Amino acid sequence: MDPHAQAPSGAPGGDSQRSAADDRAPSIDAAFRDISSAGREGLSAALDTGRALRGLVVADLALARSALGRALLWVSVAIVFGASSWLLLMAALIAVLNGVLGWSWMASMAFAAGLSLVVTGVGVWQALRYFEHTRLDATRRQLRRLGIGDDDDDATPLGVAPGLTPRDPNRTEA
Repeated sequence: MDPHAQAPSGAPGGDSQRSAADDRAPSIDAAFRDISSAGREGLSAALDTGRALRGLVVADLALARSALGRALLWVSVAIVFGASSWLLLMAALIAVLNGVLGWSWMASMAFAAGLSLVVTGVGVWQALRYFEHTRLDATRRQLRRLGIGDDDDDATPLGVAPGLTPRDPNRTEA
């Protein structure tokens, strides 16, 4: 059918309908420009997201590095005071017969060893607390939001196909 042919006189449409459709439809150049600008905006948003994620990873690694240094410091404190409490416990065993200020050598050395054990416990607690910062929780959380990476609790055991449950070796077949 010829697109320039006029519709019959009694038929709806005709030139008035075609010109209204031509006014509404954008040209191919305008559509291409709109699609190109939308693509550039999407790329810009993706690059901004990448930069923000890179900044988060850098900050998270800096926190982890700092926490690792502090954790190593507290591990050193725990080792030093743990070793000193061991030495003090041995000194208490050797010096059973002597006394200082009415206390026996054993009682005074045991008190010093107990104090060393308390400081060792504080050192271990602080080391564990700072090691928690090395897990990169903020980065993992953002990667999970982007759909990258899996949750730790839904990992499949080795040797088991996804969707299947591991077989219990203690279960008897009925």
